[in-house]
Order: sequence, then C-alpha cells, then structure tokens
Amino acid sequence: MKLSVSPPPYEGAPAVVLIAGLGGSGSYWLPQLAALEQEYQVVCYDQRGTGNNPDTLPEGYSLAQMADELARALADAGITRYSVVGHALGALVGLQLALDRPDALTALVCVNGWLTLNAHTRRCFQIRERLLHSGGPQAWVEAQPLFLYPADWMAARAPRLEAEEALALAHFQGKTNLLHRLSALKKADFSRHAARIRCPVQIICSADDMLVPSVCSTELQDAIPHSRSAVMRQGGHACNVTEPDTFNTLLLNGLASLLHSHEPAL
Repeated sequence: MKLSVSPPPYEGAPAVVLIAGLGGSGSYWLPQLAALEQEYQVVCYDQRGTGNNPDTLPEGYSLAQMADELARALADAGITRYSVVGHALGALVGLQLALDRPDALTALVCVNGWLTLNAHTRRCFQIRERLLHSGGPQAWVEAQPLFLYPADWMAARAPRLEAEEALALAHFQGKTNLLHRLSALKKADFSRHAARIRCPVQIICSADDMLVPSVCSTELQDAIPHSRSAVMRQGGHACNVTEPDTFNTLLLNGLASLLHSHEPAL
C-alpha cells in the first residue's frame, strides 16, 4: 500500500495518520494538510481498492483487514507510533486500530463516527445502494453531495460540485469494491468493545450531519472511557471540508491536548 508521508517539521515530530471515509481518498483531507504539517508528520493514503492503491477487494473484506493493511504499511515506512484522525469509515478503522494495536496508537480523533450503524444511516446507505444498482456510478456520485454537505453550502458552489463530480467519476473505485467496503462498514459494531480502548480519544461531530446523526457521537463518547467531544453547530457530514477553519481549530487543539495527556509522567 502506498502512503503519502510529509517530512517532519522538526526532529521527533509526532506522526498523524489521516483516514478518509467511504470514498477512500487521501485528498479528502486537503483542507487540513497545511495546518497539520506545521506541527506533525502527516500521513495520508488512498485506501486499498481506491485511487493510487488499486486492487480487487475480496468477498468478506472487513474492517479488521483495513486496519491491518494500514498498520503494516505504516510499520514498513518505519512509523511505529502515531495518532489517527478518521472520518466516518475512517473513524471506524481508527477504533479498530485502537483495539488491535494499542501500543501503536498515541491518540484517536473520530469525526462523525459511530459505535454501530444508526437506523437512519442504514436507510441512507440502502437508498444510495439502490441508486448505484439502478443508475450506476453516475447516480451514486450525483447523490453523494446531498449526504455530505449542507444545502446552502452546495447552492453557493454549483461549479465546484460539478468539477468534484467529474473527478469522482473519473476515479470511481468500482461498483464491486465500493459494495465490499460498504458491507464492511455496515457490519462494524464496537458496542461491546469500545470500553477496552485506552488511548485518549477526541470525538468531533456536526449537529447538522444528514448522514450520521450527532447522537452517534454522543453514544461513542459514553462508551469510550475518558473520551471527550466537541460539536460543531454546522458543517454537515463533511464538516472538515465545509467549515475548515472551525474544524482545524478543534482538531489542532484536540490533538495537542490528547498527546499531552498521553505523555508519561516524569
């Protein structure tokens, strides 16, 4: 698996791994890179079966496999200790890593994540799957902004959305891969395991997320010991894209606080 690793801004700078959601593209985090790279060695990547990491995903592809593939790629790159910032599916991969690789994770930031799939989110994905089966990639890509962005933000950026749709179609991960990744997402359930997570956790959500209700983040915080949360008033599911200044402030402050709390006592 290919990783994009920024040079550390100073010797010994902590590594931060950014994990996108179902789209799988490392470029999702572009609004965060400049801010993070001032303080951290930043790792981005396209998830297996997407973008610069093309592959045909097997039947039964799982969240545990996603986490293991990333952990192995990081180890191959010489990165053995790192924080994770994950969005939606990426947050689930982060939770899996926190359980499977507790010695590697120094901190975890979950953005619009969940313990187990909410009934509303499941309904949204069922509708999107029907669109994919009936209308193909074009229908999937055209509907996607409705679940990601607030209505007024979309209305003010019609040319940008058209350009994004063209790019998404050109780099579409393929129907089979997408369905395998979606199946792994839907099966994920951390409700019986979250209490075992020991690294410090920051939870960020948006109150107007139309895909993953903010109550999912409340449930996540209640289940993870010593976790903390922040709720953005607006921004939609892709709040790091639509409200980058607000999000970046929360992220930078959250990471600094989490890593400070994880430092061993002298």
